[in-house]
Amino acid sequence: AEVSRLGHAAVAVGVGRSALVAATRYAAERKQFKKPIERFQAIQWMQADSATELDGARLLVRKAAWLLATGRPAGVTIAMAAVRACAIAQRIADRAIQIHGGYGYTRDFPVERAYRDATALGLLDGGAARNRVVIARGLVAAM
Repeated sequence: AEVSRLGHAAVAVGVGRSALVAATRYAAERKQFKKPIERFQAIQWMQADSATELDGARLLVRKAAWLLATGRPAGVTIAMAAVRACAIAQRIADRAIQIHGGYGYTRDFPVERAYRDATALGLLDGGAARNRVVIARGLVAAM
């Protein structure tokens, strides 16, 4: 179960990354008022927030993988990584859709699929609710 949850968290990081890459490319190509939308502060902030959150989720997944690989207790960290990575992937996909505007909802662009995938990943293995129970029990046991 732990390996499965960790795998889903890692996939969520990949989904978030693909949505960010797609949004970044689109923002460089799409023009409004004769300049690429990547030059608008609102777009830059969405990209900056997405990149920052993605890196944090990636590091948490790596920590969980390291704990598991070295035989240390990893259940709570894996649950944290799953909750965080799935939530971040969905948030990044949502921002990517916003950057794409109306096109983001169509199947012509990959961000629509990223949003569906991120949502589905958040439901696997009992979803965030189950993982939060694992985290809370781990905190109580550590006291």
